[in-house]
Amino acid sequence: MLPPLPRCSGWTYSSLISPSRVSLPRKGRRVGLHIDIFEIPWRVGGSNRFPGKVRGLPPPILELTMNITTDQLEAPTAIRTDLGAIFVSLELSRLSWLITSLSPGGGEKMSKHAVPGGDVSRLLERFLQLREKARARTGKVFPLIVIQEAGLDGFWIDRVLQNEGIESHVVDPASIATSRRRRRAKTDKIDGETLVRSLLAYKRGEPRVCSMVKAPTPEEEDQRRLCRERKVLTAERVLHVNRIKGLLFCQGICGYEPLRRDRRERLEELQTGDGRPLPPHLKAQVERELDRLELLLKQIKTVEGERDALLAAAKTAMPAPAAMLLDIKGIGPEFAAVLWSEGLFRHFDNRRQVAAYAGLAPTPWQSGAVDREQGVSKAGNPRLRTTLIQLAWLWLRNQPQSALTIWFHERVQRNGGRLRKTTIVALARKLLVALWKYVTTGVVIEGATMKAT
Repeated sequence: MLPPLPRCSGWTYSSLISPSRVSLPRKGRRVGLHIDIFEIPWRVGGSNRFPGKVRGLPPPILELTMNITTDQLEAPTAIRTDLGAIFVSLELSRLSWLITSLSPGGGEKMSKHAVPGGDVSRLLERFLQLREKARARTGKVFPLIVIQEAGLDGFWIDRVLQNEGIESHVVDPASIATSRRRRRAKTDKIDGETLVRSLLAYKRGEPRVCSMVKAPTPEEEDQRRLCRERKVLTAERVLHVNRIKGLLFCQGICGYEPLRRDRRERLEELQTGDGRPLPPHLKAQVERELDRLELLLKQIKTVEGERDALLAAAKTAMPAPAAMLLDIKGIGPEFAAVLWSEGLFRHFDNRRQVAAYAGLAPTPWQSGAVDREQGVSKAGNPRLRTTLIQLAWLWLRNQPQSALTIWFHERVQRNGGRLRKTTIVALARKLLVALWKYVTTGVVIEGATMKAT
């Protein structure tokens, strides 16, 4: 900047400054550099005396100012405004649904509107208003593209939008990049705008910007209920059994098995560790626990019957993949139902997608000289992953001559007998890929023993 000029009579600012411009060559750069040289003759009233000899005035100087100009006509916008559709994100909660939209002709600003949670009619009415506003601004009718996060609401909203002819996407929220700062702002408005930007990038074709969830059909979703309900009932059965054993152990009683058929008769014969009969209130509590346990056992038996009926119907109708799994030694009805309903019913392009869906894909950490493995991602279906780990241990017992079992023992022996748990996870991944090839293309696992028909 130029220094402030002293107040002197006989001259003005414009009459003293005589600029001369020097332009430097660009040499292919986008920024041109121009130097304006201002020579300020500090003379007063036509006198030859310099202000250096006048009290209070600075010595004569040469001021150089550099003005950097760019050849760009205008700065690029943060968001594309030449849109071919109305992009909408939904932030769902039990109280309200926040609708964030970016419409053609509306510039970069995203509009936000809230409707009561679960009110589909208000949601569709808002979509109609967005279309009318976009048509009034541009004179064209644009389609709607909606995105929402996978969560507690399931897929029913996605099905409603698709029935209305609206393109709908369900995204895995863990796949969207976020700030890695220790404390970051998080609100529904910020999340809604992030979803819209992710949807824009996804529709532009950018790879790995986010992971869209493939919504199952209502029939496929309903078939999962049997296996999942059985797992919940089994966990509750374990709780009741442990509670009964804990109550009796406090009185010095060991060895009582609540799952035996003669549990009622054995309860009458029990005595405490000091030789007393069971206290009346404790005995009543154990009997009520047995009532709940027997109800759970009856429900588990009913669920297993429905599961077996589905597998039998699939096996008699045609060689369905779920029935094909039953032909392998070591795979029973529960394993076959879980493997099929939780993962193998889907279409996968390659084995990497199969392993990633189960959360068994490796996660390397490589940067410069650092190169190590962090283990499996655990980002897929936890029920499928847990079942595969259990099946991998049983595979070693039931299929000792298979190529996968031989590979496991060689790998453990190479490590000196260590890392068995780590290697069993690798075996589970290999087993999943082998089963996927078996049910899709009919390739039998090398060395596997089939059940006798």
